[in-house]
This record gives sequence, structure tokens and C-alpha cells, in this order.
Amino acid sequence: MSATIALLGQPNSGKSTLFNALTGLRQHVGNWPGKTVEKKEGTFTYKGDTYSVADLPGSYSMSANSDEEVITRDYAGLEAPCFLVLNMEDVAKEQGKTIDAAAIEKKLGIPVMLFSATDMKAYDKFYSTLERALKSKSHLDVSSLEKEYEKLGGYAEIKEQLADNAPSGYTPMWLTVKVLENDKVVSAKLKNTLDDKTIKKIETLAKGGADAVAAGECKFAWIDEILQGAVSGSKSVTKLGRLDRIYTHRIWGKPAVVLTVLLGLIASFIPALPIMGVGSLVDMLKTAVATGLEGAGCPALVTGLLCDVGIQSLSFVIKMLGFVFGVTLVFGLLEEVGVMARISYVFDNTMGKLGLQGKSVMPFLVSFGCTMGGAAGARVIDNWGQKVLTIALAWAVPCGAAWAIIPMLSTVFFGAAAPLIIVVLLLVMLLHMWITAKVFGAKLVKTEDRCGMIMELPPYHKPKWGALFRYVLGRTKDTFFRVVKVVLLVCAVFWLLSYGGGSDESSLLYKIGTAIEPVTMFVGLPWQLFIAFIASSVGKEGAVGVITALYSGTSYAQGFAEAMSGAARAANLNELLLANVTRPEALAFIFAITFNLPCVVALAATYQEIHSVKWTAKIALYYTATALLLSCIAYHIGQLIW
Repeated sequence: MSATIALLGQPNSGKSTLFNALTGLRQHVGNWPGKTVEKKEGTFTYKGDTYSVADLPGSYSMSANSDEEVITRDYAGLEAPCFLVLNMEDVAKEQGKTIDAAAIEKKLGIPVMLFSATDMKAYDKFYSTLERALKSKSHLDVSSLEKEYEKLGGYAEIKEQLADNAPSGYTPMWLTVKVLENDKVVSAKLKNTLDDKTIKKIETLAKGGADAVAAGECKFAWIDEILQGAVSGSKSVTKLGRLDRIYTHRIWGKPAVVLTVLLGLIASFIPALPIMGVGSLVDMLKTAVATGLEGAGCPALVTGLLCDVGIQSLSFVIKMLGFVFGVTLVFGLLEEVGVMARISYVFDNTMGKLGLQGKSVMPFLVSFGCTMGGAAGARVIDNWGQKVLTIALAWAVPCGAAWAIIPMLSTVFFGAAAPLIIVVLLLVMLLHMWITAKVFGAKLVKTEDRCGMIMELPPYHKPKWGALFRYVLGRTKDTFFRVVKVVLLVCAVFWLLSYGGGSDESSLLYKIGTAIEPVTMFVGLPWQLFIAFIASSVGKEGAVGVITALYSGTSYAQGFAEAMSGAARAANLNELLLANVTRPEALAFIFAITFNLPCVVALAATYQEIHSVKWTAKIALYYTATALLLSCIAYHIGQLIW
């Protein structure tokens, strides 16, 4: 490996565009060691040399206000060779600005280049600047910044205490400023390094010295000095364009954003449909393969596992994956052109009441179509705690598969009152989200870390289609391999439980179901409905098919397999339900499947986004428990009414 390149920059500065253009499909996503923050790394080759690239979390500062900021500053170091990329050169030209990169380079002491990450023709300049930085081992000249710091009260005295005692890898200047800023991480590091006498001196000097605001003013004064004489051209305040006048409007802003997201959701189906079609073709192979295996004398158990579990699960995942591809493409496009920043701005105040940021509204709305897509959409949220909380709340939103069966069940049992049932479900959904925010928010987004958002609306960009498609294909591929393992495992377990070797009564599903019925009836679910409730954890569309199998006498294993394909639905389903299920039980079942965990694909997608088995399991268990609790409440209320 020739060198490792760390990309530092604030959000919306074009880091990810540069990262995707450099690495293409040669990238992987994981977690930073000991942290839950997403880690993106990749490689690229230039002139026969391979370079490693790390896309560090976007950060406005290098203080210890978040894990993202700590990771960024610890990874990059303070004395590593560096060069400055002034991205969005094309935007500066459109605004009539002229930037003298050479003048800035002279003041900073490192290579400085004007650049446009969306222009692939500009990358030769990037590579040559990289070579120049590596050859010269250029380090940032901060002497003029220190002159500003020397004006701060307490700076000289604290630096004197640290001059010969600075921990390895840190400069006395930087440590002194962090002490004045009351940086908790640095303070803890110093306490582990210095003797108690020195620590007490430093703490006394810091209390009587400058604060974080004064230190920040020094940085901005230094930046102003660097830019003095290097930037010329239009300095007029940029007027809001037509779109921004709509998005930032006090009345029309929120409806415009909701409409944008909903249109994006609908547009996601356009690229999704061909992939879903491939899933249907895979499903068609099942009958042919099963016939061939049976003709070859293959045991029924093996044939069932290969066809009803293997091929069926693969078909199911591909169909779901199509929608994820569409969502990632459409909303990745919105992020790249600058619309996502507007969404975040408009809804930030509303989402802030739940401890979230404005970008969280997009996963919520997408989840009405598919919770997996909602989870995938949460990747635009850069704060890990807010990302997890967003996905946890998005699970409370009934997905498209749920809406395909809820109105049907409500109409069968409650007739003209069905719309009232749906309204109640929506109200419970809002209450559920509020309570869930309280339950999980305390640990995921601590009160002291919640603050108003300060951001700039980036200019609209032309999308870099090549980089966007490489990113979408990479994420879709990663999603497929993570999700298919979970689906195969869960479906195999459920199918084996339902397999009776010719007799449903001998299946574990029947034995377990009938054994626990005295318990499940307390929450309003006869064992057949409870098994269908469990099946809804695999896929909501499978719940009705499982009911059909359990009440009509169809083979349980066959019924489950058909339910996974969406094919299992008896012609006399209404009669079957009315003959075997009471109204209170139906009400309980509707609430149970509506607020149960969405599906195993959404479960796997959640893990892929948050990279935490513990939190994925917590959310899954929480939703299973609350679904049964709501089922119990609905059942007992139903008994009072009917």
C-alpha cells in the first residue's frame, strides 16, 4: 500500500463524492473500533501504486462534541502530511468568484488546489497534487494561528506547563486550546499523563482564562487572514432560488418536502421493477427444480429445503432488494444534488422534538412503502445515535405490505367501521413513535447533546451519475449478502417447524402452538393467529397465507412456502376467517401484525445500517413485546364492545 489518505471536511463539502469517484466498487463499510460510527474505506490504483482511502465522518470542528469529531481528529493526527482541496470550483465560477490557490498555498505551507469532485476530467490534477504532497511531506503552517492564540488569557501559561509534558502525537499549542475549550476527552487524556500538581495548575489557569468562544474567534480571524487578498469577485448575498423560496416557506415548506419525498418514493419503483421481475423469474424456477428433484428420487425434506426455503427466500430477497436499489438511487440523487439538505432544514425543528434531525422525516415517509427502504434511507443521517433512533421509530410505520392486508381484515370483520379502525391505527402509530422516542432516545441521543442545527444550504449540483451508480450498486450488493443470510436462516427454521412429514399434527409448529395457546389467548390470539403473527415477522404478506393454511387444512409447510410467495389465499378466505375468528380476536390480530417487527429483510437492513447486533436485537424484542401488549389491550377492549 503506497499511502493512506484521510478525507476531512464538513458535511455537504463533497467528501463522499470524491471518495466514491476514487474508490468505485472497491470500498467496504464497517464500524470504527470500539465505536458505533460507520467506517467507510476503499482503495484506488494510480500509476501502478495502490492507495487506501478513509472517508472520515463529516465534522464542523475537531472538538469532543461527538464520537464523529473524536474519530476524525484521532485518525488524521495533527502532524500528518496534507494538502487542501477547494472543492466546488464550478460553483465559485458561477457566482463570479476568483480564488488564488497559490496565495493560499503560500500562507498555509501545503499544496492547495481548486477542484470539482463531480468532474472526472479534473482528477489528473488531484493525483498530481497528491504526489506533490507526498513527495514534499508538506505540513500545515500554523504560526500565524498561534499568534492569534497568544492573545488569549491563560494561553501562554498553560502552554508553558505542557511544553515538556505533551502526550505523544499532540502539540502543546493544540492541547492548550483544547484545555481552554474544556474538551473532556483531552482533559481526561492529560489527567492520565500528567502529575496531579501540573493538572491542578492547568485547571486553575483554565478557569481564569479564555473560553471556547474566544478560541473559535481566533480560528476565524486566522481564516480571514488566509483568505485576505486570495478571494475576489461577487460578495453580494446570494438570493434564494425559486425552489428554495418554496422549501423554506413558513407555510408551504413542509408540504413541499413531504411531496418531494413521496414523489421520490413513487419514482423508486421505476428502477425497482426490473429487479423485482428478476425475483419473480427466480420464483418460477421453483416448480421445475422441485419436479426434477422428485423425479431423481430426492427426499421430500431436502426438496422442500432447497425449493421452498432456498429458491423461495432468494426470490423474496431479490424482490425486496429491487425497492432498496430504487430508494438508494433516488434518494442518493436527492442527496447529491442538494435537496436532502433542504429536507433536513425544513423538518429539523419538528424532528428535534423527538431528539432527531430533519433528515429523519425521509425514512419515516419511505417506510409507508417499505421499512427496508426506510432503514436504507437513514444512512444519510451522519449521527449514529440519531440514525438508530430514526430506524427504531420508522419500524412503527406500517409498511405497504401491512396496508395490503389491514384494510381487508378490517372490512371483513368490521364492515363500514373499517375506516375508523384505520384511523385508530394511525393515531396509535403516532403515540407509539412518541413513546419509543422516550424509551430509546435517553440513551441514543442524550439531552445534553441535543442542540439546534446550524447549517448552510449547499448550492444545487449536477449529479455525477457514474459515482452515484457505483455507490448504489456497492450498497445494494452489500445489502443482498447481509440480508439473504438472515432470511435463509429464519425461513429455514420456520419451515422445519412447520414440516410434519405428512402429518401436520406431528409438526413442532402444531405441538408448540397448541401448548402455548392458554398463554397466547390472554393477548387475544388463538394459536393459529399467534403462528400467523410470528409468520408476519418474516413478511407481512405471509400472514394471511399462513392463516389460510392453518384454518383450511392445507399442509403447514406448503402453506408457509406459498405465503412467502404471496400466492396463498383461499377463495373462501372471508368465510374461513368469520367461521374461526371472533371480532375481539380479529382486532387483536390486526394490532399485533401492524406493530410487530416489519420483516426479516427490514431486520437485516437495520443491522446493516447501524452495525450493532445489540441494538438490532433490542429494537426487535421491543417491537415484538409492544405488539403483543397492544394486541392484549385491543382484545380486552374488543370484549367490552362485542
